Amino acid sequence: MSEDDTADTVCEQAAGCDSDHSLMQQEVEDESKPLPVDMYYKYEELQSRPSITPDSEIPENLLHLSHSFGYDSGRRANLQLLDDRTLIFIAGNLLVLLDVSTKEQRYLRSCSGGGIGSITVVSGSNWGNLLLWDGNTIKVEICRKGGRSCHTGDVHPFALEDGQLMTFGADGVVRGWDFESFDTANSNSGSSRFEMEPMNEMVIGHNVCLSSVVKSSTPDSFLWFAQDSSGAIWKMDLSLSYTSPDPECLFYFHAGAIQGLDVSRKSHLMATTALDRSVKVFDFLAKRELTSSRFNRGGTALRWAPTLVNQSGGLLVTGFEDGVVRLLELYDPQRLHVVTGRSPKGEANLRLKQAFKPHNAPVTAVAYERNGDILATGSTDCTVFFFTVGEKYNPIGFVRVPGPVQALEWSPHSHSENRLLILCHSGHVVEVHSPDPEAQNPTKTFELHDLQSRSFRFKSIKSQIKREEEVTRHQAVKEKRQKEREERLKDPPSPLYCGFYSQSGQFWLSMGGFDSGFLYHCKFSEKQDEDPDQRQDEPFGFLPIQNADDNPIRSVTFSSNRQLLLCGMHSGSIRVYPLQPDDHSLTSMLAYWELSVHDNHYGHLRHIRCSHDDHFVLTVGDDGNIFSFSLLPPEELQKVLQRKRAKVPSPRVGLENETLARDIEDPAAYSIETAKQKLEKDHLRREAELKVSAKRKNLAELQKKFKQLLNDNQGLPEHVRLTPAVHTHTYTHTWFRDTLESKVVTVVAISTDHRVSTYHLPAVTEPSTRLRQQSRPGCPDGDGSAALERKKSRAEPVKDSRELEEDEVLRPPVARPEGIKLGDRQVERLRKADEKAEQARAKIEKRKQEWAQLYEEKPKENYEDPEYVKAICEAKQNIGDLKLKSAKDFTVQKHLRMNTEKKIAEMIALEENIRKKQIEMNGRIVTLRDSKVRLVSQLHAQAQQLQKVQQHLVAHLHSPPPTLPTILPEETPEKKLRYSHATLERYRVLREQRFQAVEQEEQEGAVGLLEQLEKEMEGEEDKEEKEEEERGEEGTPCLSTSSITREEEETGVEEGVELSELEEELLKEEEIKLLYMQDSLLEEMESSMCQFDAKLLLRHQKLHLDWQLKLADLRQLMLYQELLLLKEVDRREEILQEKLDARVKEENSITSKLEECNEQLEVKRRDIAKLQEREKTLAAAFKASLGEDNKFEEFLTKVFKKIKRVIKKERTGNEEEEEDTDEDSDEDDDWDDDDDDDDCGTEEGGIPLDDSVCPPGCDPDLFESTLQLRERRLDLEELLAEEKKSAEALEKECDILSKKKKSMKNSRKAAENDLELVNREKQQKLNELDVVIPFRLHQIEFVVNGSVPSDLTPTLVLDRTELSRLQERVTQLQVEKSQQKDLYGQARQQHVKLIHDCKDMDAEIQLLEEKCNQLMMMKFGRLVNLEALQTLSGNRTLEKLKQEKLLQEAAYAKEIKKWDGRQLQDFSRCADQEDIRRFQNLVKTQSHQLEALRREISLLSRKGGHILPPGQAPLPQLAPLSTPQTTPTPSNKHKSLPLTKGRDTFVMYDPSTA
Repeated sequence: MSEDDTADTVCEQAAGCDSDHSLMQQEVEDESKPLPVDMYYKYEELQSRPSITPDSEIPENLLHLSHSFGYDSGRRANLQLLDDRTLIFIAGNLLVLLDVSTKEQRYLRSCSGGGIGSITVVSGSNWGNLLLWDGNTIKVEICRKGGRSCHTGDVHPFALEDGQLMTFGADGVVRGWDFESFDTANSNSGSSRFEMEPMNEMVIGHNVCLSSVVKSSTPDSFLWFAQDSSGAIWKMDLSLSYTSPDPECLFYFHAGAIQGLDVSRKSHLMATTALDRSVKVFDFLAKRELTSSRFNRGGTALRWAPTLVNQSGGLLVTGFEDGVVRLLELYDPQRLHVVTGRSPKGEANLRLKQAFKPHNAPVTAVAYERNGDILATGSTDCTVFFFTVGEKYNPIGFVRVPGPVQALEWSPHSHSENRLLILCHSGHVVEVHSPDPEAQNPTKTFELHDLQSRSFRFKSIKSQIKREEEVTRHQAVKEKRQKEREERLKDPPSPLYCGFYSQSGQFWLSMGGFDSGFLYHCKFSEKQDEDPDQRQDEPFGFLPIQNADDNPIRSVTFSSNRQLLLCGMHSGSIRVYPLQPDDHSLTSMLAYWELSVHDNHYGHLRHIRCSHDDHFVLTVGDDGNIFSFSLLPPEELQKVLQRKRAKVPSPRVGLENETLARDIEDPAAYSIETAKQKLEKDHLRREAELKVSAKRKNLAELQKKFKQLLNDNQGLPEHVRLTPAVHTHTYTHTWFRDTLESKVVTVVAISTDHRVSTYHLPAVTEPSTRLRQQSRPGCPDGDGSAALERKKSRAEPVKDSRELEEDEVLRPPVARPEGIKLGDRQVERLRKADEKAEQARAKIEKRKQEWAQLYEEKPKENYEDPEYVKAICEAKQNIGDLKLKSAKDFTVQKHLRMNTEKKIAEMIALEENIRKKQIEMNGRIVTLRDSKVRLVSQLHAQAQQLQKVQQHLVAHLHSPPPTLPTILPEETPEKKLRYSHATLERYRVLREQRFQAVEQEEQEGAVGLLEQLEKEMEGEEDKEEKEEEERGEEGTPCLSTSSITREEEETGVEEGVELSELEEELLKEEEIKLLYMQDSLLEEMESSMCQFDAKLLLRHQKLHLDWQLKLADLRQLMLYQELLLLKEVDRREEILQEKLDARVKEENSITSKLEECNEQLEVKRRDIAKLQEREKTLAAAFKASLGEDNKFEEFLTKVFKKIKRVIKKERTGNEEEEEDTDEDSDEDDDWDDDDDDDDCGTEEGGIPLDDSVCPPGCDPDLFESTLQLRERRLDLEELLAEEKKSAEALEKECDILSKKKKSMKNSRKAAENDLELVNREKQQKLNELDVVIPFRLHQIEFVVNGSVPSDLTPTLVLDRTELSRLQERVTQLQVEKSQQKDLYGQARQQHVKLIHDCKDMDAEIQLLEEKCNQLMMMKFGRLVNLEALQTLSGNRTLEKLKQEKLLQEAAYAKEIKKWDGRQLQDFSRCADQEDIRRFQNLVKTQSHQLEALRREISLLSRKGGHILPPGQAPLPQLAPLSTPQTTPTPSNKHKSLPLTKGRDTFVMYDPSTA
């Protein structure tokens, strides 16, 4: 490729992306006048400059860029080649020019500081295969043999070289494919895939993810440079020949966001860590990396230990994402006392000193106490851990905080108390006292509950500030602002980014989100009793930050004298505020200096630091870039640091004899607190076990002593032998009372013999205890094996390049400073053009929204109606096996299969339901009994009243009273167990009276005693009842005391005196009253007894319940039979299930091993192929080195093919010599055979030639080269033999594993079949059990010849409602089937119609596209973006330039006319006629060329590209005009390389000729 082609390529690819200069390239092309050949952009005028507060005394060159240590490897296509030795890439707001050979860097800043977009854009696929397109459709998908993907992850085709399509992927492999096979690829099968293997491939390395490549500009060069997303730049030779060198990694960087940064307190050293699991140390004075270490997890925090802790300044504290904290020692290995005999390598090393895990989440902050005695670590697990600092860091304890820890800061020495300020990301701030290591003695936990603390929770006041400003400016918007504030209070809290102490108890906070734009001055409230999560604390002051509403401060640091406050902004810029001395309230924080450094979109400046001497400022960002700046100009800095250099600390004494510290490599390792808790639990468990064992031992001793006492007691004489005393009546009473939950109560009717009794219920116990004791441990459902993990590559979403271009095109042009005033017509024309462009832009945006809405409404290709999907899923779940359970091939679904546990649960539920029904009925019967007791008492009272009434009536007027009911003993069974002290005393007396009888008589007497005692008790009860009745009579009010008294008096009078008529009338009236009372009482008594007998109809309900309970008993019996059957089968099922689980687990293990083995075998095969290719390349190189007609060809070939290996001089040691000697002895035989057979290596005189000495006449270099090639061939043969041996072993292992997998698969299927057979057998046995179901005659519809057969075996029992539903469902399904057929026919017709419509529309669209392209070619000469063309507004700058051009042309024409006159006079005096003719011819030629260039420029201005008119030959190049001062030589040719993309423009030129 020529230099001009290289320049054109760079001009098309290199870029900047500022919105203020997105149309600069188009403006240059629109100019009608060409740029002069010697015209260059002035970089100093175009580069962006710092933003400085006006009227401040801050110098513009406050910071000077020193070096860039990072590389944004995650940025898309962030690598280009400027020339053979210069790479360019974007680093934040810089374009870095990196010299590959010297590793020197040069920098170009962006034009406006708004960031740089991209250098180029490459598209690719993300699933690993290649797609062959035919027009707008995919013709075929390209994959490898066996369906393997072309690459793992993203794949991008990037070059077509010698008939090979080269591709690279995220798997770090470059492959070459036959392009002819690609072009003619066609899918012959229904899989739409075409399988082929690559012609060549190159593995760059492990853990390599290539994202872009660029080719060398040297003609016929096969060198390529690749961007590795893992943080590297590779150089590779893609000639893919036998002599191609291996890929070379040119540079290593951090990959991804930098998580931690700190600087040494004693030297110009800097340490960084990132999530790429590396920790790096840099010498920012010498601008180079010193050392790097990798760990098993990414780093998240880093702190350089102060000199109080480590005087040498070589201790680093690093936190990682798994919660581990590592202490790393930095030392100079060259100063290490080495005893191993090996010379140390490198200038610095990092050595692990100690590792501990205080957290279970990423460590986010690390801070040393001001005296260096305590180390504090914070994490996102909302804890802060403290450690004592010493030779070994020991834990003190931890405190919990309300949110994830963002930063830690210890109070300075100016504060009276030593405290730690904890800043949480959630907006909480906590201050705790420094713990006392001696006072803390953790026993059960490391948590410090008694550590004094106070908290602060940030409450937003920005709404209030804004509202007050709005009120002062405009009173009308007060309500609106109030509403916005109320809505703001509902939003989540803003994140806290950073903070620092101002005074004791006061601090400054920088918030993000809504509350950005201010620094808030806060202090702790005196009321600390409130919950930290519920409290709301407002700052007592604030400081507005200019231009920071959407750009908060992410990090801060002070210079050593605190006269500079350096802020790292969210937009990636550095902001510096000069401060007055001792200004803790930041009143002098007014003017600032700001410079865009990191990427403006995602390069948030996470950390910023000053060097120990305040000469340098270091920054790191989320874009992976690391920058160093100097506070002094380069010349002054060089004078100050002329003899200084960064000093790496010396190693500790005895370091070489120490063993390496034990690292924590397991991410699941216990943290310090978790380990403490587990240790405490283990301790408690051991103590409990010791107590249990002691109790058991004591119990065993007591049992032994008791047995000994029993034996001793049995050995004593009978008269002195002790007998255990048992209180029979007490235990008997308790046993009889506790065995039943309730006694059987019988309620008897009054008028009839009908009766109803309660159910006999056992005592209240757990109903499932008996059944659960019969159950077995349940086996897990399913196979219980975990599925194999599958790797899935996910491509990060990227923004479409077309969207980027459209965004850039649609951005309005930026007006330049006023220089030349335009005319009214020009201004009016520009205004109309702007209006027209704005209307077109609005129309385009509206059309885009309509298209977006249409695409959102468009269903996907695999769209399915959710209702249909739901119906299908429901049918699959509920349809089941429609065959009868008695069928032999009936399959029970898994969720319906019955086992012992389910059957026991069913029996328990049935038993509980039976008990519930019985208890309910018992309660109703007991209630009826209680009502009878009350009724009997009432009837006795009414009988007494009736007796009173009848005493005053004559005998013939007495009505017979009803028979009074009594309470039978079975109605109150609980009274049988009642006894008193008198009863017991009476029983004792009766027992003593008969104590002298013989044993048999005593037993008979005992029975009589109980009967006698019972009769006496009944007699006493009768007496008590009579006494109670008498007492009741006395307490019952008299019916008519006056009438009875009067009657007695009258009776007395009647005996002696005859009654008068009035008295007789009164007596008749009284008699009538008494008769009414008698009838009323009798009627009431009869009614009460009839009502009670009516309530006794409860017996009918009890009979119905008895029938139901009898069916339940039958059901329970059937369930028990099923349980017994399941117990017989479950053991076999359990064994088969365990067997199946083992088979599945073993099969998964074998499958995993087989996949791993196949992967290893594939790698080995690739390695073998590479070695064979290298061997062929080596042989070809040897043949090429011989040349033609070499008389020593046979001798050199013999030397080259010799098997004997020459002992290398550089290898030392007896072991290596012995190895060579063994190899010589083993291989001498073969070499001797070759000597016998081959006698060609002799001179002309017949003297044999020595293969170890170069023969006379032979080129010594060629001979030495042959020996070296032989050594390389022997090395390759050894490697090839080893690889083949390994491959054979892997093939054997794969064969064995394949056979095992096949056998295990068969075993698994056999186990599944056996398990299915057991389930079917179980179901068949369950079907054979008899079930008792009572039927009525009307329920039997099985009729044969008009009668019910005697044998009902073939009948089918089902619910009548279910039968009716099934019959109705048959009719419904027939209707649905007919409807679905109609719908299917309509959908098919519509589908065919839509296909035809799509084809017609595609044809019409294609015709319209062709017509549109033809019209664009006719009008513009090339295809253009019509939307961008429509949205182009008037260019005021272009109009001004045209006006300026006209004025300058007039002035130049006048000046040319003047000089033409002078030249004619000079030529007439000084030149002869021949010179005049030569200059005239030259002038004519140049005039023709000038005219042709003007026409071409006019054509380019109209069409926007370099397109010649049809039929016109390319224009000849202008001949260079020689000048007396310089001669046009290749060394002083100026070459302008405009690098444009978006908003920035760069002009690259040779600095030596600038």
